[in-house]
Amino acid sequence: MTLRHQSASEAGFRMPPEWAPHSRCWMAWPVRVAIWGEYLQAAKEGYANVARAIAGFEPVSMLTPPGSISEAAKMCGPDIEIIAWDLDDSWMRDIGPNFLKKGDELAASVFQFNAWGRKYPKFRKDAAVGNRMAEAMGIRCFTAPIFMEGGGIFTDGEGTLLTTEQCILNENRNPGLGREEAEHELCLALGVEKVIWLPGDPWDKETDGHVDGLACFVRPGVVLVESDPDPASERHDILEKNYRVLDQATDAQGRKLEIHRIEEATEMLPIGDRFCVSYINFYIANGGIVMPAYGIPADQRARAVLEACFPDRTIVQVDVKGIATGGGGIHCITQQQPA
Repeated sequence: MTLRHQSASEAGFRMPPEWAPHSRCWMAWPVRVAIWGEYLQAAKEGYANVARAIAGFEPVSMLTPPGSISEAAKMCGPDIEIIAWDLDDSWMRDIGPNFLKKGDELAASVFQFNAWGRKYPKFRKDAAVGNRMAEAMGIRCFTAPIFMEGGGIFTDGEGTLLTTEQCILNENRNPGLGREEAEHELCLALGVEKVIWLPGDPWDKETDGHVDGLACFVRPGVVLVESDPDPASERHDILEKNYRVLDQATDAQGRKLEIHRIEEATEMLPIGDRFCVSYINFYIANGGIVMPAYGIPADQRARAVLEACFPDRTIVQVDVKGIATGGGGIHCITQQQPA
């Protein structure tokens, strides 16, 4: 008989919401030329700008390959902690641990990682980041059997999780995995009771429809969802499918969701074939929101939406065009550690 290890949920741990107080933010310095190519320097500048913006609200630690220590320290400045660390890539949301809490005790829940469905051949170092961080921090670590990334989940801290079928049920991650089994594993790994399944985004070939480019909780019972204001566009129809699921859903507490819309950066001319146009890909910091800017009129409309959703937090916008060339945004490159 095979004995199964105790899960995070069975041990009494739960993933807090991202708006709960943080002790710090974790990031990882961009290094993979295969992703960034000619935009690598712009990506580094974007990462440094995001790190400095977040550091205005909470401490920031940057995992950095040993050969890039001097460069990262110079670009990020003295307020960012630079930690030597072997990496394949730089998407901390996806490779880092999902931090959990039980009372005052901190723990980590780590998914299996295969570089977004083996899109990149070298991912062994990144696959080890979650467990290595937990070990270095001296905290308990729970390992989930499913292949998944942190950008594919969003929790309200009260038992409800958002994810997409396109990502976790993808054959390139979990072949043969059914929705019921996946839901069971997510509940065990993150201490949630209910999963709301969005269809995803077939245009997103890089992450296979990560939810952090589509929808997020802003507080219990309240969801922000991306939209395209042009009803004649194909993009409009894709985003509306996700909206309709949320409109029919209830959360783990039985509440019908209150839904707010935020436009995608549809005015932005994409740079490269991975370009991320999501305003919902922002970071909730202690007392602040660090959100994307593209240098287009929609920046101010998106800012107004977040000001209404987070009236008690200071909104800071950071140009993300360099980061967006890699297929993600501010949420993708950060991971909060609960206080």
